[in-house]
Amino acid sequence: MLTLLISALVAAALAGTLTTSGVSSGATVFYSILGFFVTFFLIGFLLRKKMSKVQGELQESMQSAQGRMQRKIKMFQNKPGGNVKQMQRQIEMDQQAMLKQGLEFTERLEPFRKWSLMTGRQIATMRFQFYYQLKDFNKVDELLATCGFMRGPMMIDPITAAMRMARCYQKDDVAGAEKVYKSRIRWTFGERGTLLCGLMSWIYVQKGEIDEARRILLRAHEKTGNDLFQKNWEHLSNDRVKSFSNAGLGDQWYSLYLETPPTPKQQRVKQGNGRNSYGF
Repeated sequence: MLTLLISALVAAALAGTLTTSGVSSGATVFYSILGFFVTFFLIGFLLRKKMSKVQGELQESMQSAQGRMQRKIKMFQNKPGGNVKQMQRQIEMDQQAMLKQGLEFTERLEPFRKWSLMTGRQIATMRFQFYYQLKDFNKVDELLATCGFMRGPMMIDPITAAMRMARCYQKDDVAGAEKVYKSRIRWTFGERGTLLCGLMSWIYVQKGEIDEARRILLRAHEKTGNDLFQKNWEHLSNDRVKSFSNAGLGDQWYSLYLETPPTPKQQRVKQGNGRNSYGF
């Protein structure tokens, strides 16, 4: 908002100066408009540069935390006899700490909000994702309630749109999920539409609308080329509804909290003839 105000003031000052100097009205209009856009884009460039630095720090922090969790999971998988439930609780605690840290990090972006309307929406989008992953659905619903023209979280990213669709399903609002799906799928190309198609077909299966699910799966396979959709279409076409599964979509699917991910498997210690690893 301040960017628009400063740009307008620069254009007005330039127009006043040129008029006083006796410059023709055509040239005055041209240079005033040019001054507005140059100022607007210059401020925008400097703003994005500063924001990118803060966002880069957030991304680096998140990647570091994810790396530590992945190492813990590998250690658990390679260590036989470990306590599965204890490991799951530890990973969940680490994930919660990472998400809360990310949520707190968004406060560092607040000073940029006054400079642009889009900055406020970017902050709202980040907080929406963090609150959803923290399962704080009251906060999620509060943010969704602010959605409107140039307000609230942006649904440009497929994972954000999928979270909103999942929340609609959790509130028994299939029509709302369909609305989000139809508005976003037309703007997604290739694999970017995979999660949205998988989720919408899953919702239809849960509601017993098998024909609608098959229609989505058929178009999804043509659009994304993902063989998972072909397999699920075959399952539904042959009355194997229980075989329908989106597990192949991986972590993105389970991050919607609609299904529980499988427990990590441990490697078994091979034993033979009562001998230990040293052969005696």
